[in-house]
Amino acid sequence: MKGVSNGITTLNSAVLSSLRSAVVSGELLPGSLHSVHALAAELGVSRTPVREALIKMAEQGMVRFERNRGVRILQTTVHDLEEVFELRLLLEVPATRRACEKFDAAGLKELRRQFAAMERAARDGDEVRMWEHDRRFHRTILEATGNKRLAEFIDGMRDMVVKRGVSTAESSRTMLDIVAEHLGVLERLEARDPEGAADAMCAHIQTTSELLLAQEAGDGVDVDLGWTTSAWESRNPVSGVDG
Repeated sequence: MKGVSNGITTLNSAVLSSLRSAVVSGELLPGSLHSVHALAAELGVSRTPVREALIKMAEQGMVRFERNRGVRILQTTVHDLEEVFELRLLLEVPATRRACEKFDAAGLKELRRQFAAMERAARDGDEVRMWEHDRRFHRTILEATGNKRLAEFIDGMRDMVVKRGVSTAESSRTMLDIVAEHLGVLERLEARDPEGAADAMCAHIQTTSELLLAQEAGDGVDVDLGWTTSAWESRNPVSGVDG
């Protein structure tokens, strides 16, 4: 891991970002055990920001503290993936509705820019770049709600999927198929249609979850995320959502 410096972002945020990246990239391998002291020395910081970052990562299921031993990097399981998508459906769908009500012209312009970059990457066959703009697209929507903690939380959930090293791109659908799902969300947001935008986001996350979980779980594993959509549909009914 590279050392961190106290620049534009706070030291705590920089340490958290560095540790997350090391786990997601596989630099810190699943199952490996590390001491807070050693990680702090490698990053060139004190133990306090490292410990605080690891506590947040433990809350997200990325690491586990082991008494008198240190912190262990955890592997993402199929059940973890199921929980991630349950949370995304419960949070991102109503958040998209809220964002539609709060987006200003500059925010929508940025969203369109991220979509265009995602589409270019897909046409170029650059999956890494496509996922980078996919993440920024979703984060732009979440930040439009005004709830920064929500955006950070969902980012952590997405890291759980990336850490497992799985993707539906080209295995279950093409990169352009994925881009097309985002276009539906974008168009409804630009049309100032909160229910349609929430509907499109729900369909997108459901499609991703169903394909990825089927791909990872294989035959004989029962995966049911239906309760997540019924939880918010009962309060805010929308039409056309795949059940």
